[in-house]
Amino acid sequence: MRKICFFGAVLAVLHLFTPAIYAAPDVSASSAILMEAESGTVLVNLDAHRQMRMASTTKIMTALVALTHSDVADKVVVSEKAVGIEGSSVYLKAGETLTMEELLYALLLESANDAAAAIAIAVAGDIPSFADLMNETALEIGLTESHFTNPHGLDDEGHYTTAYDLALLTRYALSNPDFARIVSTYKTTIPLNGAEGTRVLVNHNKMLKAYDGAIGVKTGYTRKSGRCLVSAAERDGVTMIAVTLSAPDDWRDHTALLDYGFSLYTSVQLADIGEYRCTLPCLGADVSEITASNHAEVSTVLPKNHGAITVRFLANRPIAAPILLGDEVGEIVFICDGKEIARVPLCADVEASRVSPPLSLWDRVRGTLHLSSLNKTES
Repeated sequence: MRKICFFGAVLAVLHLFTPAIYAAPDVSASSAILMEAESGTVLVNLDAHRQMRMASTTKIMTALVALTHSDVADKVVVSEKAVGIEGSSVYLKAGETLTMEELLYALLLESANDAAAAIAIAVAGDIPSFADLMNETALEIGLTESHFTNPHGLDDEGHYTTAYDLALLTRYALSNPDFARIVSTYKTTIPLNGAEGTRVLVNHNKMLKAYDGAIGVKTGYTRKSGRCLVSAAERDGVTMIAVTLSAPDDWRDHTALLDYGFSLYTSVQLADIGEYRCTLPCLGADVSEITASNHAEVSTVLPKNHGAITVRFLANRPIAAPILLGDEVGEIVFICDGKEIARVPLCADVEASRVSPPLSLWDRVRGTLHLSSLNKTES
C-alpha cells in the first residue's frame, strides 16, 4: 500500500526494463495498418487512408449491424432472395429456420454470402435498407472513408473502405462480446434445414491456429480486391489489430506486423485495490478527517520505453459530511510522458456523520481554500 498524507503528493514509478524492439516490417500489401487497440495508436501506416475494395472483410460491419439491431437468439426464416448468392456459401434453403447466432457463425467462419443476405433481409427487410444501416453505423463510430452497398463484399464501385477504417471498425466490434466470441471460434456446427443434418463450419482465418494469441478477425478475397485480411491478437493484456488490403502474402504480413506491435507495447498494472490511500479533511463531520483509497484496480497499455509514471490525487471540493463508506470523494490520475493515461475513483474508506449546526458559508470557503493550498504543491 502506498500511503500519502493530504494532497499534492506525486509519486514516481520508474520503468526499468526495455526489451528488444523489432524493426518495422516490410509487407506485400498495397495498403496496411497496425493499431494498438486500447488507445487506437497507429504503429504502422502504409497508405492506410487509400480507399480500396474490401471483399468479405465487409462482414465485420454486417455482423456489427446485426448484433446492434437484433438478438442472437432471434429466429430467422431464410428468404428465397438469400438463396443462391454467388461466392462462398453454406447452401441455405428458402424457408429453413436458423437463429441469428447460427447465421453469424456461417457469416464469420465460412464467410457465407447467403448468410450475409439472409441476415440483411431479416434485420432490414431488404439489402439496400441494410446497407443504409451499415452506412449509418459507419458514421456513428467515426468511419469517414468507407461506403457500403451490400452485406457480403461482392465487388461494387460504390462499396469501399480503407485499412484505417477497418481497424477502427474492428476495434469497436471487438468490444461486443458476441462478436469477439464468434470471430475467435475456429470450428463449430449449425443445423442443416432443421433435422436433415449438420453443417460443419471451419474458420477461414488461419491466424487462429498459426499465431499465438490470435483472437480473430476476418478474411476476404475477390479477383478485383485481391487478398484482404483483418487480424487481432492479444498477449498479456495487450491487443493488436492488423489490416492488409491487396496483400499476396497476407499471412506472413500479419505475423510480422503483430510481432512488431508486441515488441513495442506492454500492459502496466498501475494500482492494485487499495494501493493508493490518502487522508482528507472533512467539513461538518464528527471526525476532522477521513481516509480514502482506490477501491478498484487499474491497468493500461504503454510503450515499453515509456517514461516515469506520476500519480496525482484530485478531490471533490469541499468534502463535507455525511460521507458513506465507498462514496466517491475524488479521483486518482495517472500521468506518463506529459499525458493522462488512466484515472480511478478515490473512495471513502470510512463513514463520517454530519454534526449540528450545519456548515456556515465561511466553513465551506475555508475548506475549499485549504484544499486549494494543498493542491498547489503539485508540480
